[in-house]
Amino acid sequence: MRYSRLVIPTVILALSPIAVALGQVTIDASKITCEQFILYQITNADNIAVWLQGYYSAKRGTTMVDTQVFKANADKVKAHCRMNFKLTVMQAVETVLGTGK
Repeated sequence: MRYSRLVIPTVILALSPIAVALGQVTIDASKITCEQFILYQITNADNIAVWLQGYYSAKRGTTMVDTQVFKANADKVKAHCRMNFKLTVMQAVETVLGTGK
C-alpha cells in the first residue's frame, strides 16, 4: 500500500512536463495580420507590440525605450491596422513608422 501511495504521485509529476511541452506554440511574427493583431486572435495586442518594439530596436542597434513614444507608436499602428485588416502588422509598422523604426 505504501508503494502505491508513492508511485502514483511520482508518475503524475513525471508526466506533467509532457503536457506543458505539448502546449507550446511557435508563431511567425512576419505573418501576423492586422486583423489577428486587433482582434487578439494570436495573443494580447500589447504582447505583440512589445515584441515588435524589441525587434525594431534591435534592427536600429538601440536598447533604449521611451515609454511615451512606444505607447504613441503602438496606438498609431493599432489605428492603421483597424483600417487595413489584410496587412501584416510588420507592414503596418513600416508604413506608419517607417522602415526600421
